[in-house]
Amino acid sequence: MNRQRDVVILGGGPAGMTAALWCKRLGLSHLLLESQESLGGQLFAIHNEVIDYPAVPVKSGAELQEKFAAHVELLDCEIECGVSVREVNLAERFLTVGKEGGEEARIDFHGLIAATGGAERRLGVPGEQEMIDRGEVYSATRDRERFAGKRAAVVGGGDRAFEGALLLAERGADVVLIHRSGQFKAREEFLHPVLAHPKIEIVTDARVERIYGAERVEGLDVALQDGTVQRLDVAGLFVRIGVEPNSHLLRGQVETDAEGYPLVDATGQTSVAGVFAVGDLCTRPLYSGIASAVGQAMVAAKQLSLYVEQKGAEL
Repeated sequence: MNRQRDVVILGGGPAGMTAALWCKRLGLSHLLLESQESLGGQLFAIHNEVIDYPAVPVKSGAELQEKFAAHVELLDCEIECGVSVREVNLAERFLTVGKEGGEEARIDFHGLIAATGGAERRLGVPGEQEMIDRGEVYSATRDRERFAGKRAAVVGGGDRAFEGALLLAERGADVVLIHRSGQFKAREEFLHPVLAHPKIEIVTDARVERIYGAERVEGLDVALQDGTVQRLDVAGLFVRIGVEPNSHLLRGQVETDAEGYPLVDATGQTSVAGVFAVGDLCTRPLYSGIASAVGQAMVAAKQLSLYVEQKGAEL
């Protein structure tokens, strides 16, 4: 059965939930679609304290998720979780959704707010998907005790890689930090402590080529600058090579940069009128944050209310 909404929101993280709140407040018929069974998005991946979201200090992202979810429930926002968006057709203003084993449904819309966020960039090497399928995706904050007295590898040269290496080493892990070049992007507060730490070995101008282990990660093949391949025995691997936008549903329909980030104006509108991108979907990691995501979503919803009003007047 086809449905019609003023606004469809893709993604149930902070940006998506904020967009739903503002659509409700502005009187826009709306529907938030989230592929996971619960709202929250990347909040569940934050295992440390959240101390920089104004007026709401919490011990973890999960605690903040509870507050966000309770707010949208209080306002009775229209939300569907556990649904997969199969296709988005911006030219004809509809999308198709479905649940596993169920029939597809069509939803027509006037405006769209894409808040699908970003995903960890992968190495793309043999053994990586098997590692992910086994659930070996670790947080240095949450899992650092697990690697005390063991050898762990961290791949990357930015803040997250260096901070993770430092957290692991300070809990007694022997860390190998692998980076593809000899230049690092990490801030000074992480850079010098890592370079000086006796339990952190730095391997530069190197790339991971293969991950070994049938039941758990046991080792890596690392290609070095001189053309040789070194086998490293490790008990865990932390891939910290950045993120990429979850923009696949929009690609080919809106303008993006070379890395797939939708190009937006000051209100979040893409190259297609009435179609907005907010949060980590359009924000580079250096500037991403919960506060920026919710602010962008508010602006997009307000701008969409004007767009919907104008479209209604044209009919």
